[in-house]
Amino acid sequence: MKIEKTPFGALPDGTKVDLYRLENSHGFVATLMTYGATLTSILVPDRTGRPGDVTLGYDNLEGYLKAGPYFGAICGRCANRIDSGRFSLDGKDFSLARNEAGKHHLHGGVRGYDKVVWTASEVRQQDAVGVRFAYLSRDGDEGYPGDLNIAVLYALTEAGELRIDYSATTDRPTPINLTNHAYWNLALGTAQDILGHELMLNASSYTPVSPALIPTGEIKPVAGTPMDFTTPQPIGSRISKVAGGYDHNYVINGGGKKLTLAARLSEKTTGRAMEIHTTEPGIQLYTGNFLDGTITGKSGIVYKKHAGLCLETQHFPNAINTPSFASVVLRPGETYKQLTVHRFSVS
Repeated sequence: MKIEKTPFGALPDGTKVDLYRLENSHGFVATLMTYGATLTSILVPDRTGRPGDVTLGYDNLEGYLKAGPYFGAICGRCANRIDSGRFSLDGKDFSLARNEAGKHHLHGGVRGYDKVVWTASEVRQQDAVGVRFAYLSRDGDEGYPGDLNIAVLYALTEAGELRIDYSATTDRPTPINLTNHAYWNLALGTAQDILGHELMLNASSYTPVSPALIPTGEIKPVAGTPMDFTTPQPIGSRISKVAGGYDHNYVINGGGKKLTLAARLSEKTTGRAMEIHTTEPGIQLYTGNFLDGTITGKSGIVYKKHAGLCLETQHFPNAINTPSFASVVLRPGETYKQLTVHRFSVS
């Protein structure tokens, strides 16, 4: 197994950004950059053995520096949405950056973890190579309380897994809900959208949302609705019945206690499949509804609506304002931990 580090450009203020390339002996290659602790690509063999990149993104750093859809980045301090950019914790009110339509807080704010340069170090294990990214998010960052020390370890295994291991500690009580925001297309370069992909979600219920895409606090069964992916379904088979497309949090069956199967995505023309296992209780299905053809990505591909989909492992959105949801509060002396594993295969 191999790991290589190369320069990937610099920010306008001169801060250097590095790119790490991880490779196993079976044709899997993952690249990661220090800006946003971002997964910039992962090459996965198809049924003929030919590797292909299965994530959306850009060929150079300049693309990622533009305001965009968080391709492959770590999102936080709280990923997803917080209603009105406000919450109360231990009797004190906090106001966050309202970076979604000037009303709500999204993916950590104006300068979330996707827009900072992380410290990186190489990791070599018996059956994997990886990169450990670290970042100190200071008290008051985008309105959040407490210094938060974060570490995210990406590891590519010899068995064809991409493992993302998160940890964090704080010196003050604070909400935290980290995720990776990769956009997947298992036939990228040959299929313009993901509507023909088949998806299984190990989730018998979901959290309905308001028109602003913020959970209402309810948990409803998916049975008998277009939200039901408990058996494999083409993503496009019922998407027209979901206003705006899928952008919903699913409640993983038995999730939040140990590493649990959350999703299985497959694409028949390439034979590629990906399973996602996680220790988180929820997974956000987002079908690239806001991609509109204004972004030109890797190899000159124009990303139109539904060009990729996200499967973001997480605690439930707006949990800090919803007492019935599992708590996202981290306190001094505790350690936030999350593990998400992407397992690739072909058929």
